[in-house]
Parts: sequence; structure tokens; C-alpha cells
Amino acid sequence: QVQLSQSGGGFVQAGDSLRLSCTATGRIFRIEDMGWYRQSLGKERELVATITGRGDTRYADSVRGRLTISRDNDKNTVYLQMNSLKPEDTAVCLCNAHVIVVTNEGTTELDYWGQGTQVTVSS
Repeated sequence: QVQLSQSGGGFVQAGDSLRLSCTATGRIFRIEDMGWYRQSLGKERELVATITGRGDTRYADSVRGRLTISRDNDKNTVYLQMNSLKPEDTAVCLCNAHVIVVTNEGTTELDYWGQGTQVTVSS
């Protein structure tokens, strides 16, 4: 069993900053890719940013230059620093992790999701 616990988020004004955190706990052998996704009202879930275990990053065009993903492998934690926020960034943000999990038979690979965090940006 692995759990992803998110923190951060909230209500801010346009131009403000927020930082999201997501920590994985449980029977973790190794965490591969980690990422952040978001879902706005009436829209499909979309990728915001991902980061590999080596630190290679990928961003959606809409956030590149404003949002920064990072991770602390020792803490099994991924972060999303959100600067210059815009009203269109309003969404529920979810973290994701591709985890190699320890089982009684050895290991297996599974995807896990955080509980979601509301980010609201007013104009």
C-alpha cells in the first residue's frame, strides 16, 4: 500500500504564488516518474508537469516559465512552485507517482494519485 498526501493550495489573487507538496509513504521500493495534473470545472484532467527520478522535467505549454516542478527523493516528495498565477490556473491539482512497490512476492509497478488540492486564482 502506498499513499500520496498533498498539502498547499488555497485562494490567491492573480500574480500571486503558491507551493504544492505531495509526499508518498508506504511500502516503496523506488519512485519513478512523479507529476502534477489539474482538472478545472467541466474540463478533462490535464498534465501540468512531470519529473523523472533523475530530475528531467516536462511542462504543459500553458505553465512553462511560471510553474516549476521539483522533487526530493530522500523524502519521496514532489513539489510544484506556482508563480505569476492566473485565473485560468484555477483547478483541482492532483499529484501522481509511478511507484515500484514492495509486495510479499517481490515488487510490482503501480500508479498512485493524491487526494487533490483546490487552487483558486481571482482576477
